Amino acid sequence: MPERGPDAVVIGAGPNGLAAAIKVAQTGRSVTVLEAEDTIGGGTRSADLTVPGFIHDVCSAVHPLAVGSFFFRTLPLARYGLEFIHPEIPVAHPLDGTTVELRRSLEETSAGLGADASAYLRVMRPLVRNADFLMTQFFAPLRLTPATAVHAALLARFGMLAIRSAVGLSKAIFKQAPTRALLAGLAAHAIQPLENLSTGGYGLMLAVSAHAFGWPVARGGSQKIADALAGELRSLGGRVITGRRVGSMADLPPARAYLFDVTPRQLVAIAGDALPRSYLNQLNRFRYGPGVFKCDWALDAPIPWRDSRCLRAGTVHLGGTLEEIAASEAAIGKGQAAQAPYVLLSQPSLFDATRAPTGKHTVWAYCHVPNGSTVDMTDRIEAQIERFAPGFKNRVLARNVMTPADVERHNANCIGGDINGGSGDLRQWFLRPTWRQYATPNRQIYICSSSTPPTGGVHGLCGFFAAETALRRAFR
Repeated sequence: MPERGPDAVVIGAGPNGLAAAIKVAQTGRSVTVLEAEDTIGGGTRSADLTVPGFIHDVCSAVHPLAVGSFFFRTLPLARYGLEFIHPEIPVAHPLDGTTVELRRSLEETSAGLGADASAYLRVMRPLVRNADFLMTQFFAPLRLTPATAVHAALLARFGMLAIRSAVGLSKAIFKQAPTRALLAGLAAHAIQPLENLSTGGYGLMLAVSAHAFGWPVARGGSQKIADALAGELRSLGGRVITGRRVGSMADLPPARAYLFDVTPRQLVAIAGDALPRSYLNQLNRFRYGPGVFKCDWALDAPIPWRDSRCLRAGTVHLGGTLEEIAASEAAIGKGQAAQAPYVLLSQPSLFDATRAPTGKHTVWAYCHVPNGSTVDMTDRIEAQIERFAPGFKNRVLARNVMTPADVERHNANCIGGDINGGSGDLRQWFLRPTWRQYATPNRQIYICSSSTPPTGGVHGLCGFFAAETALRRAFR
């Protein structure tokens, strides 16, 4: 008699795949996770990309959504060695002549915003006060619950703000360039032109996350998040098998449910024969977003920021004013590489001594580029750093560069360097990858990647909601 397969098989051991597996295993069902690479983690891998002894995060580095994830917060991940380190300042945004600080405290942040202090408090205070509720709404599939009725006024207020473009919202609310730049830097995480509707919502929610949860790094590297998730899964009886690439359904053991932590293009290639043509056509219409060009550096000393306050920040947004950042993101929307790109930079070794030898440091940064771009952005990224930290390049011991193609080679879900699993614009925010979201016409097959709501980020919620769907449909 052939050996009985697991109840569920998860394809892909990124944070969403591992979260899906944990959710299923919590019901007492058997789960096996198959990972194509030799190490687990997907977008939460760490490696010595430059010089031995320097630990760099291959993809994600800063984790407001991990500490804000209502699912991750229910898991005993600290038991497996996961520790989040919170920098004194979550985000700094240097400008020519000043620096804006986004601190955990609303009051301390607003105190540095001059004439915009009262406007910032007026907008942010009710959102931060209700951060847990808003996170469950914003980072979830669109749904109506009793809680939405109770908070109808709050949701209406937030919705009126969040639907606006970052450019329109910042100009409507704030009077001064530094505060507008702060919101622009947050909103640019949306990886789309800041004139697009709903980019204001991205900026607001990331500001809320900074105040309510912080923007921490994981001690020892982002790999520790995946390792802790895998540890929790194993404690529930689940299995993780690495080096097991899945090219078709024939490569999978028998199971009642298959949860794919892959994007639509890969699902079509693997499971196309098990899905109707009409559904495959919908998947093929799924739109991928811009890519990223990433640099990691090993330094012989900290970045020589012109404003020393940046040395107390875990994340630094580089790009200048609202107008400059909007121009950078607009260029990418037109299929062009920005001459002066908006750069997201993290300096984890300032707060986590395990990342580099004593006295040395690691730096992580990327900019947005058109999907699949082959333009080398190294000099342009370093020019933006030098703009606010003259002499930076003199401290570089080694650098590692990742083009969009390199990013995809490290993580097959990053098609053309797209780290969000597909465009996250308003058309593709809630109903992704199709109106079915996590389900497919085949009751055995589900999607649990960031190509489903609530899109990219290390929160595991795509996997959580996909597992809930599978438990309702495949295990009835």
